[in-house]
Amino acid sequence: MSAHTAAAQSAATSAAASAAAATPGRARIAADIGGTFTDLVLEWGAAAGEAPQRHSCKVLTTPRAPEQGVMQGIAHLLEETGLAPADVGLVIHGTTLATNALIERKGARTALLTTGGFRDVLEMGYEKRFEQYDVNIERAPELVPRPLRFTVPERTAADGTVLVPLDEAAVRRAAEAMAAAGVQAVAVGFLHAYAWPAHERRAREIVQQVLGPRVTVCLSSEVCPEMREYERLSTTAANAYVRPLMAGYLGRLRAQLDAAGLAVPLLLMMSGGGVTTLELAEHFPIRLVESGPAGGAILAAQLARELAPEGAQPLDVMAFDMGGTTAKVCLIAGGEPERARRFEIGRAYRNLKGSGLPVRVPVIELVEIGAGGGSIGRVDALGRITAGPDSAGAEPGPACYGRGGSAPTVTDANLVLGRIDGQRFAAGRMPLDAAAAHTALEGGVGAALGLDAFWSAAGLSEIVEENMANAARVHAVERGIAPEDHAMIAFGGAAPLHAARVATKLGISRIVVPAGAGVGSAIGFLRAPIAFEVVRSDVRLLSGADGQALDARLAEMEAGARAVVEPAAAIMATHAPGAATSNTKPRLRVERLVELRYQGQGHELRVPVPAGALDASAIRHLRDDFEAAYRRTYGLVIPGAAVEIVTWSVTVSTPAPAVQRALPPSAAPARVAPPGGERIAWDPEAGAAIAFATHWRFDLAPGQGVSGPAIITEHETSTVVPPGWSAQLDSQGHLHLQRERAT
Repeated sequence: MSAHTAAAQSAATSAAASAAAATPGRARIAADIGGTFTDLVLEWGAAAGEAPQRHSCKVLTTPRAPEQGVMQGIAHLLEETGLAPADVGLVIHGTTLATNALIERKGARTALLTTGGFRDVLEMGYEKRFEQYDVNIERAPELVPRPLRFTVPERTAADGTVLVPLDEAAVRRAAEAMAAAGVQAVAVGFLHAYAWPAHERRAREIVQQVLGPRVTVCLSSEVCPEMREYERLSTTAANAYVRPLMAGYLGRLRAQLDAAGLAVPLLLMMSGGGVTTLELAEHFPIRLVESGPAGGAILAAQLARELAPEGAQPLDVMAFDMGGTTAKVCLIAGGEPERARRFEIGRAYRNLKGSGLPVRVPVIELVEIGAGGGSIGRVDALGRITAGPDSAGAEPGPACYGRGGSAPTVTDANLVLGRIDGQRFAAGRMPLDAAAAHTALEGGVGAALGLDAFWSAAGLSEIVEENMANAARVHAVERGIAPEDHAMIAFGGAAPLHAARVATKLGISRIVVPAGAGVGSAIGFLRAPIAFEVVRSDVRLLSGADGQALDARLAEMEAGARAVVEPAAAIMATHAPGAATSNTKPRLRVERLVELRYQGQGHELRVPVPAGALDASAIRHLRDDFEAAYRRTYGLVIPGAAVEIVTWSVTVSTPAPAVQRALPPSAAPARVAPPGGERIAWDPEAGAAIAFATHWRFDLAPGQGVSGPAIITEHETSTVVPPGWSAQLDSQGHLHLQRERAT
C-alpha cells in the first residue's frame, strides 16, 4: 500500500484513538462495489447513546474476483482505525455484479421451460419496435437462445381451471435435453402460474430429479408472481441467469469474511432501497440490480429530511451520484425517492425505452448514463468529442492510474484541468501520473482536432457535464418537475467536481455535498431500512369484491414479508452503534398498495390501501382514491365505468432512522476560512485557467465560509466552488454551496 499523506495519517490516528473504547461487536461495515472503485465505510459507537463515528476508504474494484477488493478495503479500515475483527458485528453489502452480468451477457447457460405455444415470448417481447423509423435496429440478444427454450403440454385458465394437465413425461424429456445441452440454470414460467403455481412446482421437482442439485431452478410464481407473460418470464429468466454467479460470489465472500474473523451477519442492499438477508439475496439476486444507486438515493432522502427547517416539509432534492463508471440522477420529494416496479437493464439503443431487458422488481426510479470518471473520451466521425458510455473501469483504468490504460478519460481530464490533487487521490493511496494523462488526451482527442492536452480536457469535461445535465433535465421534464426548484445533493467520487457546473446548466442554485460524499452510497447502506415487498396479481372487479377474502390474502402477504424482515431487523437493531442490548421486537411499518384500472384498460394506477378490514366502506374509498389519482394523471374520470383490481402489494419495513437535524449555515459566515494554498484550474465560465484557492475540508469549522474560485479537497473527492459560488460547512459536516449571482 502506498504511503498516506500526512493529513490522511493524522485522520487515521485520530480514528484509532476514538475506536479504542468501541463496544465489541457493535461496529458495522458497508461495502459498495462499483465498476471502478469499491467503497467501504466503518461505523461504530463508543458507548450506548453516543453518536456513531465513521471511517471510510476506496480501493480499486477487482473485477475477476470482486470479493478480494472488499476484503482489501476491510483490512485497510481495521488497520487505520485500530479496530479488531471481533469489534465488527455486521456487514452490509451492495454490488453491481448481477447488473454487469446481465448487460455483458456473462451469466449462466440458462434454459426456459414454458407452456406449449409460448416458446418465443422472450423474443417477441412487446410486439413493437422501440424505434419505428430505423430499419437497422438490433435488439440485444435474449438471455435464453431459442434452442434452449422448451415447451410442454399444460394449461391452466385464469380462474384456475386446469384445461390441460401437466405432461410430466414431456417435462422429463425436456430436462434430459437440458442436461445434454449443459444447462446450468432453468427458468420455469407457465401461463397464469402467478395465481396458480401447482404445475410450476411439480415441474421443478421433475427437473431437479433429472438435473440434480447443481442446477438452479427458478419459478415465475416465486420470482415475479404477477400477470403479463413477457415481463414475468423475462424477470424469471434474468434471475436464473445470474443466480449461479451471485450464489458463487456471495458464498466466496461469506467464506473469506469467516476466515478473516468476521463470522458476522451479512445483509444485502436491494434495488428498492431496502436491506435483506444473504439467503434471500442468493434466492432472488435479480432484486440486487441497482443496489449501489439505491443506497445513494437513501442517503439523499435522509438528507432531505435533515436539512429541512424544524417543522417544515423535507426539501425537494435532486440526488446526483457520479462515480467511476456511471452517473445517476434521482428526484426526491417529501423525503422519499420515487419508486417503481418496472426497470430496464442495459438499454442497447440510445437509452431508448424498450431497447433493454425488462424486469419487474421493486426499484428506486432514477436515470443512469455512462458518464463517470472512467468514461472514455474520443472524437467521432463528425469531429465531435464524445464521452462514454464505455469506461476504463478498474482494469486497466484511466491513463493517470499507471496501470496500463492509454485511453483518455474524464479523470485524466480533471487531473489536467487542475481539479484533482494527484498526490492526495484516494487518500494518498494512488498517486496519479499527470504526464500519462497529458499523453492520453493529446493522442486520443487532441490529435484529431489539433488541440493540446489542456483544451482536449476542457472539451471532454464540458461534454460530459452537458450529457449529465441533459439526462437530469429530461428525467425531470418527463415527470412534470422543474429542476430549478430543487436543491442538488452531490456525492460519489466525481460528482462534487462537476456539481456546480451541472447545477448551473439546470438553473439550480443550492448544492449540498454531504459528509463522506466520496462514499455516499455505502453510507446510504447503513441508513437503509430492512424491507421486503410481496406482490400478487389478482384480477377481479372492485365492486362486489369479497372483503374477507381480500383481508385474508393481504394478511398472508404481510406474514410472508414479516418472515423475511423480522429476523434481519433483529440483527440490525442488535448491532446498531450505540444500541442497548434488548430482546424487544423491532417496530415495523406496513405499507399496502393496490393497482387499479378501469375495466378494459391496459395499464393501472397505484393507490394506498387503508389500514384495517376491507369492508364495503373501505372498498368505496379505494374507488374514490383511484378516481382522484386518475384525474390528477389524466385530467378526467370515466363516470360509471367498472374499476378492476390488478395487483396487490404489501411492504414491511423498519422505520426510517431518526433525523439528526443539521443546523443550516448562516447567510453571512462568521469568518472566512484562510486558503491552504493555490492551484491553477479550468473555469468554464471564464473560458480559461485561473487561480483557485485550495482548502482541506477537515480544516474547516462549522460556519466558516469559502468564496469561489476555490477547491475543497478531502480523502475521497474534491469539491469545485466556481466564481460566483460560496461554500459553508454546517453542524453535521455537510458542505453547502450557494450561487451568489447568476453566471
